[in-house]
Amino acid sequence: MIRVGSIVLRVDDLQRQAEFWGAALGYVRRPSDSDDFMMLGPRGGVGPNLSLDMHPSPLGVPPRIHLDLYTDDQVGEVERLKALGASEVQWDKRPLDADYVILADPEGNRFCVVDTNR
Repeated sequence: MIRVGSIVLRVDDLQRQAEFWGAALGYVRRPSDSDDFMMLGPRGGVGPNLSLDMHPSPLGVPPRIHLDLYTDDQVGEVERLKALGASEVQWDKRPLDADYVILADPEGNRFCVVDTNR
């Protein structure tokens, strides 16, 4: 059996992105001696880690891969994430009845907030 252990996200500002994603997901920093890599993980230890790799990489639009974050309070979570520094991304192909909102983190990495009540 195999499972997802960590999702790796390339970033420019390691500290800022660690603050954003830690607050966004309620994740905590894992011990590390690295200046250019940081792993964040769930407080309870259950679920995949999010690893931040400070490595120059062009931002692909649309991205080849993105995170879908599930919630039963989409409106509240979108507002909370925007207050943390996320921005909403408009996409003209998004269906009017879509169960997701597209956001971007402070560096432009896109992710979706999916309403689990639909």
